[in-house]
Amino acid sequence: MKPVLCSFIRMNGLNAEIALTLPGMDAMPLGGVVDHLSALGDPTRVRTLLLLARSELNVGEIAQALQLPQSTVSRHLRTLSDSGWVSARSEGTRRVYRIVTDAGALGPGVWAGVRRAAGASPEARDDSERLEAVLDDRRERARSFFRDAVGRWEAIRSELFGSRTEIGALVGLLDPEATVGDLGCGTGAFASLIAPSVRRVIAVDREPRMLDEARSRAEAFANLDVREGELESLPIETDELDLVFCLLVLHLVPDPPRVLAEAARVLRPGGTVVILDMRPHDREEYRDEMGHMWTGFPSETLTGWMTEAGFEGVQLRPVPPDPSAKGPLLFVARGRTVK
Repeated sequence: MKPVLCSFIRMNGLNAEIALTLPGMDAMPLGGVVDHLSALGDPTRVRTLLLLARSELNVGEIAQALQLPQSTVSRHLRTLSDSGWVSARSEGTRRVYRIVTDAGALGPGVWAGVRRAAGASPEARDDSERLEAVLDDRRERARSFFRDAVGRWEAIRSELFGSRTEIGALVGLLDPEATVGDLGCGTGAFASLIAPSVRRVIAVDREPRMLDEARSRAEAFANLDVREGELESLPIETDELDLVFCLLVLHLVPDPPRVLAEAARVLRPGGTVVILDMRPHDREEYRDEMGHMWTGFPSETLTGWMTEAGFEGVQLRPVPPDPSAKGPLLFVARGRTVK
């Protein structure tokens, strides 16, 4: 058993003795032990740590809760930082502080004792109530921003995080052990998006110039295999895949039922196919301008093809339209290979 160290905290008449057994204390130089504990010899510093145990705070927020000048709070924070009790990070032009309860060889035991002894004091309770008001003000500023930003929030979010934020969240549903096929991968944008979230991606397309771009993207991913081939005769082994995506591709092939049959062949029993494509439309010009072979697919037609290809539990759902999109409306379909 290591020596038992006693420390005293005095807060306006509150005398609290903390008796702690400090495992590993002998691994810390005596000077470090003294510096670490002496920082607790001022009640303002203890009150500051109690606040930081609730939340990360900047100097101004701590000063509000303690009802002290910022210069005084900054001085005490320097002492706490030098003795290892707090750390700071930059947030814009401000520094935000957090408590460090496992500093040095003393471990978290010292802070646990301090918090027990001082946390119920009248001063600490008052500080905590004022801190709640400070945090409420912080929340209100955030709410006020979002109230004012309603009309431009989508643009703000796209500027900050990109236009595919929601897709990134859906990628989290992928099985990290899955082998996935991207049939008609084009330039490999989707394949490269999902590659970090699965075991392996096999991307197939027939257009050499598209494949050049896809292979360039694939260089960043050891698990992304780009192959040249026709969707009606895939360069993939039978039962090799767990999941197949066929995104905005079926309307470009002359024989969709054959493509669906190939998707069923390369999927393991119980594997899933996901199809994204156009609902029926009357834009015949797409045939000449972009080589479309089908002007969308009625739900009953695609359901029949998928069933004949060997898929069960087929579901089709409309995709909510993007107000900025100029093309036909879309649907998403899925089905499982028979187990």
